[in-house]
Amino acid sequence: MNPAAIKDLITFDDFAKLDIRVGTITQVSEVAKSNKLMKLTVDFGNHTRSILSGIKQERANPKEIEGKQALFVVNLPERTMAGEVSQGMLFDIGYEDKINPCLAMPENEMPNGSRAG
Repeated sequence: MNPAAIKDLITFDDFAKLDIRVGTITQVSEVAKSNKLMKLTVDFGNHTRSILSGIKQERANPKEIEGKQALFVVNLPERTMAGEVSQGMLFDIGYEDKINPCLAMPENEMPNGSRAG
């Protein structure tokens, strides 16, 4: 793999606008109207969210990530895809480089809702 060029510089204030949090994926379910999307139910400690992710074709068994903690961007506007609402974004590694993605996850179990940054 040839690493991509580094993107344009941003300010610290731009970075600080991102709200990236740890959540536990409690359920992975099919999205009926999509060949790519799976619906993740994610526990953030004080609430749960539905987050759609295009992992259906990336993994032999998308349900294998149930019970795992991962990082999520939680301050994006809700987005409707394939008739379902997504309330955030899975923060994974590899997709943009067209390699088999993996979860961005804490090395130790963390309290759900813990912030990254």
